[in-house]
Amino acid sequence: MNIQLAERVKCSECPIRHRAVCARCDDDEIEMLDKIKSYRSFTAGETISWRGDELSHVSSVVHGIATLSKTLDDGRMQMVGLLLPSDFIGRPGRTTLDFDVVAASDVTLCSFERKPFERLLAETPHISQRLVEMAMDELDAARDWMVLLGRKTAREKIATFIQMLVQRSHVDGTDLPDLALPLTREEIASYLGLTLETVSRQLTQLKKEGVIAFSDRRKFTVTDHAALLDATGDDADGGVIV
Repeated sequence: MNIQLAERVKCSECPIRHRAVCARCDDDEIEMLDKIKSYRSFTAGETISWRGDELSHVSSVVHGIATLSKTLDDGRMQMVGLLLPSDFIGRPGRTTLDFDVVAASDVTLCSFERKPFERLLAETPHISQRLVEMAMDELDAARDWMVLLGRKTAREKIATFIQMLVQRSHVDGTDLPDLALPLTREEIASYLGLTLETVSRQLTQLKKEGVIAFSDRRKFTVTDHAALLDATGDDADGGVIV
């Protein structure tokens, strides 16, 4: 159920303040954003929006992880992306959504009314510049994902997926955090273009090698980060080792 949160989080205390669309904003710009923002909460498994829905708000993910997917006319569904904290939902200038967005875990969104946000974009260069940067980062990530799906082995796909979770969660220079798989093994298989059996086998192998350690079926820690990076198949410059 979509829950409107009564408590307003101060932007200065927001965990995504320096990564989200507002990252470059000064105090005056933050104040303008604050006037049009609201917080919404979704439980795991709840649909945030359906493809084709009217885009009344654009949002930043504050907490949790959501999936992006597209359903074909014959009913087949393909997951095409994950939305992690600081990722942006919606495209200014568009009136509908192109993908289904579903909460993979409990999710909190910082939402802005679309039309006031679009007006603010025209008046506030820092916001529009940051949105362009995020769009370019998303394009780079999509290109990397094309390489992963087309060229990487099953082991490299699983390791890259785990490294993505580590990278997006480890932002303050502290020890690597405890993590949780945001998707079921079936969903991971769909996302990576693998079978369920292959996902389970590769996770088990990484566990046996001491690269990761599970405390339950989903919660885990990375115990050998260097080995995890090696398992991704990427070289030091981010290319793929062939």
